[in-house]
Amino acid sequence: MSTVTPVAAGTAARPVRLGLRENRLQFTLLVVVTAAVGGLVGLERTTIPLIGSEIFHLTSDLAVFSFIIAFGVTKALTNLAAGALTARFRRKQLLVTGWLIGIPVPFVLAWAPAWGWIVAANVLLGINQGLTWSMTVNMKIDLVGPSRRGLATGLNEAAGYASLGATALVTGYLATAYGLRPTPELIGAVFVVAGLALSLVVRDTAAHVALELAQHPRPAEDESRPGLRQVFLHTSWRDRSLRGASQAGLVNNLNDGLTWGVFPLLFTDHGLGLAAVGLIKGLYPLLWGFGQIPTGHLADRIGRKPLIVTGMLVQAVGFVMALALLDRPLLAGIVSAVLLGLGTAMVYPALIASVSDHAHPGWRANALGTYRFWRDIGYAAGALVAGVLADALGLNATIVAAAALTAASGLFAAWLIKEKAAH
Repeated sequence: MSTVTPVAAGTAARPVRLGLRENRLQFTLLVVVTAAVGGLVGLERTTIPLIGSEIFHLTSDLAVFSFIIAFGVTKALTNLAAGALTARFRRKQLLVTGWLIGIPVPFVLAWAPAWGWIVAANVLLGINQGLTWSMTVNMKIDLVGPSRRGLATGLNEAAGYASLGATALVTGYLATAYGLRPTPELIGAVFVVAGLALSLVVRDTAAHVALELAQHPRPAEDESRPGLRQVFLHTSWRDRSLRGASQAGLVNNLNDGLTWGVFPLLFTDHGLGLAAVGLIKGLYPLLWGFGQIPTGHLADRIGRKPLIVTGMLVQAVGFVMALALLDRPLLAGIVSAVLLGLGTAMVYPALIASVSDHAHPGWRANALGTYRFWRDIGYAAGALVAGVLADALGLNATIVAAAALTAASGLFAAWLIKEKAAH
């Protein structure tokens, strides 16, 4: 899609166009920024649960998973606020702010003198991730227009989660060679510097939003920019398709939060070393990441719903296989990681594209913020469920619960979500 419009005063030399090809340079810069965003959170996937149990000698699984709860709650609330903040600040300003807040994170993880510092670092990390990831996905959707949303979100999430997976893999090997701290965590400084530098260079997308608004069918009076409360209620409950996407997103990230905390402990308990755990923890988001490029494109061709439902069911099978093959823990971890990664790759871009389809451009940022609030509160819910169940019934019980809940969520999404053609 390549519609041209006159540009705002002061930028007469550069016409504004919607489309991936037309905005390939800015889109590419944002892809690299998203890779840095994912890399920063990837620092924690292999080592932090083990730091809690082995360095700080935490005996409660719920205490170990407290850093994920802090991260998930903070990121969810920041996602929600980010949508409202776009009415007052430009996306680029919020993107840069997110990186500034994230600067201390790798250094605190590397040298924290007490577990409370790790939890505090995850509050900062949640704000960083909520602002930076929200803005990169919004800016990519702004650039490409409605016809390529699935591909745009697929490329965005692919960059972030592939980087997350690669970082989890690298930190596992670094931890094997140099110990759990500080070397694995300090590679985060590279992500912070790169992300902040590129965010200062990338252009804001306000003109692209204005162009799409001009092309979009006019809604009824005063409906184009409803308040955050109205959008929150509409996205969370009143619109059944948006409700279906929100609950699926929550359960999807509940799975991720659960595996984030449980898998390192489960597989080390069954004899695997840090390098093997890093392989499992890296493979899952790598497949999740790279898989979103074809699945995002596929979501534009066959629709969002088939990928959402199928992906949730594939994830449920992944949890089942983690337990079914546990007498061969490396095989169990790899098979589970492959299925979880592929299933999540189907779900992630399709859900974001589905929310975008059902939201008017005038309130889309708030709708995406609401969806991402529910999706990322899943991190906290997953860690909380995992901690309570693991302390009471053992780690295996958390896997069983995740499989059942994921399958039910997929069926619920099949019932609620309706396809809607791109505008």
